Amino acid sequence: MSIQWYPGHMNAAKKKAAEQMENIDLVIEVVDARLPEASTNPMVEELRKFRQRPCLKILNKIDLADPAATSAWSAYYNAQEGVTAYAMTTKKPGDVARILDLAKQLAPHRGVPTKPLRMMIMGIPNVGKSTLMNALLKKRVAKVGDEPAVTKAQQKLYLDKNTVLVDTPGMLWPKIELPSDGLMLAASHAIGTNALIEEEVAEFLAGELLVSYPELLVARYGFKEIDRMDAIGVVEGVGIKRGFRQKGGDLDYEKAAHTFLGDYRSGALGRISLETPQTRAVRLAAHAEAVAQKAAEKAAIAAEKARAAANGKRGT
Repeated sequence: MSIQWYPGHMNAAKKKAAEQMENIDLVIEVVDARLPEASTNPMVEELRKFRQRPCLKILNKIDLADPAATSAWSAYYNAQEGVTAYAMTTKKPGDVARILDLAKQLAPHRGVPTKPLRMMIMGIPNVGKSTLMNALLKKRVAKVGDEPAVTKAQQKLYLDKNTVLVDTPGMLWPKIELPSDGLMLAASHAIGTNALIEEEVAEFLAGELLVSYPELLVARYGFKEIDRMDAIGVVEGVGIKRGFRQKGGDLDYEKAAHTFLGDYRSGALGRISLETPQTRAVRLAAHAEAVAQKAAEKAAIAAEKARAAANGKRGT
């Protein structure tokens, strides 16, 4: 299943961000620590690199992510030019308090009355951007909701007289190239429910956890013989364990899928990361190979048609 979600307000948000990028000093990009690269918006990279703006890359929700994977991702991003990675959770005020110091290190020439530090906070829907803003300002200025894309308009806020923060709506991008990215984003609730089928997303997640975190499935649901289960069996098992039945006694598979996704999103399953730099490299290589193969097949079909057409002309 290929998941795509790009509501109209996101295109308008991109245009606004592009206009503002010229007038800011650095980008604070918030990503989901459980899937940092899948939740990195390539449009943000494009905009900030065009204006040569540094990036404070915040790996948020580390309390839900695998610590080893988060450490690997921090090293990965810190090796990139103009990027400083910061792994944190908005649940800890001390983590939030460090952000301004890190930002000032990226733009040391700013942050005085004559030259205020101007920051733009960006990120995809539901990565905790609004919660982070409220924590930075120590008051509720941004709407926070469980559904993605709650914020739809840009706003400018002042942390103090020397620091300006420009908030932008959560943005995805027009085409998600890797199908696994769309599924990871959907599993992590970054995509509107109208653009996905929860049962298919739950099966994808179950398949990933069977490979990487089978022990967490056992701990949460008490599964026996986990090594013999497949993805559908995991979702069915959740329904059976929870007693989800429809009228007539049939298993309520839809409710089981919804519950399973909720357990992952809330952290009830444990600390899980859906990608590492290594698995990301493998997925990218496999995708590139599939794209090349498809292009080769398309070229072969076109060549065959051309030969057939040429032979037809000679026959007449």
